[in-house]
Amino acid sequence: MKRHLEYPECSLFDLIAQKAEQYPDYCALNYFGRKVSYRQLIENIKLCAGALTAAGVKKGDMVSVCLPNTPEAVYLFYAANMIGAAANMIHPMSAENEIVRFVELTESRLIFCVDLIADKTERVMQKCPELKAVRVSVSESMPPLIKIGYAITNKKKPPESSIPDWKQFMSGGAGRSGENTHGGAEDTAAILYSGGTTGRPKGIMLSNMNFNALATHSIDACGGLEPGIKMLSVMPVFHGFGLGVCIHTMLVLGGTAVLQPKFSAADFHKLLFRYRPDIIAGVPAIYEAMIVNKSFDGKKLDFLKCIISGGDSLAPSTKKKLNAMLAEHGCRTKVREGYGLTECVTGSCLMPEDSDDLLSVGLPYADTFYKVIGPDGAELPSGEEGEIILRGPSVMKGYYKEPEETAAVLKKRDDGYIWLHTGDIGCMNEEGYVYFRQRMKRMIVSGGYNIYPQNIEEVISSHSSVIMCAVVGVPDQIMGEKVKACVVAADGTDEEQLRKELMGMLKKEIARYALPREIVFYKSLPKTLVGKIAYNELKTGGDGI
Repeated sequence: MKRHLEYPECSLFDLIAQKAEQYPDYCALNYFGRKVSYRQLIENIKLCAGALTAAGVKKGDMVSVCLPNTPEAVYLFYAANMIGAAANMIHPMSAENEIVRFVELTESRLIFCVDLIADKTERVMQKCPELKAVRVSVSESMPPLIKIGYAITNKKKPPESSIPDWKQFMSGGAGRSGENTHGGAEDTAAILYSGGTTGRPKGIMLSNMNFNALATHSIDACGGLEPGIKMLSVMPVFHGFGLGVCIHTMLVLGGTAVLQPKFSAADFHKLLFRYRPDIIAGVPAIYEAMIVNKSFDGKKLDFLKCIISGGDSLAPSTKKKLNAMLAEHGCRTKVREGYGLTECVTGSCLMPEDSDDLLSVGLPYADTFYKVIGPDGAELPSGEEGEIILRGPSVMKGYYKEPEETAAVLKKRDDGYIWLHTGDIGCMNEEGYVYFRQRMKRMIVSGGYNIYPQNIEEVISSHSSVIMCAVVGVPDQIMGEKVKACVVAADGTDEEQLRKELMGMLKKEIARYALPREIVFYKSLPKTLVGKIAYNELKTGGDGI
């Protein structure tokens, strides 16, 4: 029988405020050793809400947050929610024109940017005359000694800028607290970005209910989690995994989110032994790096109670190696893989702790229903592969100002329910376990980020010397996949010069994490028997003709 849970029908802020009343002295955030209690968290959110109000933000507005994992990003997310606004979450590495589009789409009048991209933000403001900005340093909330060390050792210095900083923004509120508008369960809490049914990123509207349901599901599915536990929160706040699981779920639980604005998979072990978290959640690249890292030799990992993998498929062989490595180091738990997509915040199913199935991505969460359908839309029997569709309380409201795209993925079926069509291929067994096979959409997953080739191809194809191009993901030991651009140039083209020009164009239009690692020139691109580009051949190194 399908399990049912009760979900908080309140705003995100109200739910966190309730937790602060229960656990006022528990640590909510840990930022380089500076700890913020739940009491302090609520006070800081209220002060931030007051400053937002003083800056002219009203109920129904969109506040753009272009920050990594810092306490200020957390305060802004909940402060906007408190006053009835929504947080428009933008990757700081997004290209200038991408940020312009996200700001214009949501009609944001205020953007918070990390100070390292202040120059890019100023150019965005020139294109969006009504936009105001606040720059935030990742060192803002660091303990004094850590802040001094960061200033000395940080190689990349923020550019000079006239954009007001965080202290100036907060002083604008004159210490006043924002007014709680008590947003409803279905009010939009955040906009996150994904490719939707085509390659162009779309704003995904996620409600208070979506986030609260996700937190309720995650706590229930993980099992055994108690207030006061610590999670190493390395997944970014502009990602559903980071915002929904590593921040909101932890705070709903009464746990501690150990924030990291930047990290590398190769140095993940340093964070583990420094903070000794109870929970880690990350993408396969993190776990693949752990397996080969000799720094774990002779050290215990017995403090880990829950290990979650998501954002991309974790190969069965990797799971097996990782579980063996964990056991060798005294860890009593195994890695648990989940499956989901930003259109339902993040994960919507998870492997039970006691399962030894290395191929499945788990069982659906409570009140979350999966089906596998064929091309004609009919439900397929157990074991047969087709498109995965699902419904449940974490499914998005829709794509912001994209009714056609919304209608293409949120469809009412004969049972009267609206189902999310994932565009992913998989199957289910008779026990209800879900098996993910591949994506229907041509998408590259690099380091947990979804990269849509069509976006990159459009930029490359716009160059007058490019006849044809195709962008594919090729295997990469650390990132899972890396972006490879395959280009056919006009006769007589100086390939090296064209490569430089294309990279210059791409840097203006495409997020840094999505830029091609290599641009390879072909005389012609390989084709299938029906004349389509043979993407799989390009992935495996086909050289064309």
